Amino acid sequence: MEQFEVMPVRVRLTAVLKKAIYTGELKSGQELSLTDIAAQTGVSRTPVREAFQALAAEGLITLRMNKGAIVNQIDADFIKDHYELRALLEAAAAEKAAEKKPDVSGLLARAYELQKDPDAVSRDEYEKLNQDIHMTLWNESGNKRMKNLLMDLWNGPSTGESPEDRQSHYQKSTEEHIRILEAVQKGDSAGAKDAMNEHIIRSMNNILRYYEEQKGAAE
Repeated sequence: MEQFEVMPVRVRLTAVLKKAIYTGELKSGQELSLTDIAAQTGVSRTPVREAFQALAAEGLITLRMNKGAIVNQIDADFIKDHYELRALLEAAAAEKAAEKKPDVSGLLARAYELQKDPDAVSRDEYEKLNQDIHMTLWNESGNKRMKNLLMDLWNGPSTGESPEDRQSHYQKSTEEHIRILEAVQKGDSAGAKDAMNEHIIRSMNNILRYYEEQKGAAE
């Protein structure tokens, strides 16, 4: 039976905050409080503090002594740089994983099940499978340094917050995940690499669209 590594709380929380900054939900100049974020997300202050440190290292926020943090100004190029780097590493991980031809039949079965009725897929169900797929490929790549970098770059589902946006993304993303996993299962390293690259680049274009929409609404 397949065993799935649980993504650390600090990584998941960093991803949530990172996406909120990219999409404009958290705006430039907005103050972030350790206590408030911990209360809103239902976690302790420790992973929030670790998430703040990770976001500050990326230049997304500026830490304030004993006062939480301030969201920094970013632009479309910042988002592109992030996703282009992630696409390179994710594609390389998928390629290396496929070279080993691992058994990913369990993940495929879950993806096929989601594909049957994407409108009925819950947010938690999709996000859990999404994390399991990516982390499995990072692990199967056999490159621990690459895995650590990808965890730092993780930003979760690249979708808007409306139900329509989420369901559309779940459907397209599940189709892409299936193509990636089928290539990995067959040992098609080139196919896995290309499919993963397309998957991340589409996600980038999604986030850029939401970013531009928020920017336009604010002007």
